Amino acid sequence: MNHHGTQVRQQALTMLRDGAKNTDVARRLSVPPGTVGYWKHMDRAKRGECPGKHDPACPRCDGRSLDPAAYSYLLGLYLGDGYITHYSGHRVPTLMITCTQSWVGLMNECEQAMRAVFPDNSVWHRRRKGCSDVKVYSKHLVCLFPQHGSGRKHERRIALVPWQQEIVDAHPWEFVRGLIHSDGCRITNWTTRLVGGERKRYEYPRYFFTNKSDDIRKLCTDTLDKLGVEWASCSLDGAHFNISVARKASVALMDVHIGPKY
Repeated sequence: MNHHGTQVRQQALTMLRDGAKNTDVARRLSVPPGTVGYWKHMDRAKRGECPGKHDPACPRCDGRSLDPAAYSYLLGLYLGDGYITHYSGHRVPTLMITCTQSWVGLMNECEQAMRAVFPDNSVWHRRRKGCSDVKVYSKHLVCLFPQHGSGRKHERRIALVPWQQEIVDAHPWEFVRGLIHSDGCRITNWTTRLVGGERKRYEYPRYFFTNKSDDIRKLCTDTLDKLGVEWASCSLDGAHFNISVARKASVALMDVHIGPKY
């Protein structure tokens, strides 16, 4: 990895402030274009010159309308593989949902939900090795996700506030779908049974939701109860963080509203 000193960075910023293009600066100083773009963004942010300086309206602070179905789905994603961070030098916090690179459909659904919940904010993809972060910047992230706090989710209390619970009650399948898309899966299990004195292999579909937080697992199971989905706690590889849905009727119900990741 190349490390560029303060002198090179300041030289690049001087050229950028004088109107030079990112690509020209990168070529002249032998610095990756992405690095030059990042330096330019951070410099403009510090000087308050970033586009979109206005603060988009917030459903909680300003009474802007909120797409409840999209929010319920995004809330499920956030409680699973999402987190809010505030990078040093950035004016606003960032919501990130991490998705496996092969699940293109999941990333698209996540992006659509973000755009529906934050219609006035830009949504970005950051590709990493084996996965991608779908992210959105907003000063009102904590207003919409009051579960945010220091430390890991499973090490602190996670509970929905009344207005969130009302949305989940109205759109429970979207919430469960978000949870399954983040920390769940649909697999094919197998077992053997005697049929006419001969042992035969029997396969059946099964859903899992795995999360270390007792509170988040309870949010999932409470919602499944309201939907009439039968579930059970189970242990996998010695970990007791798993919720299983294996009853035929319940799996069929989950298939209608959720299905496998894609």
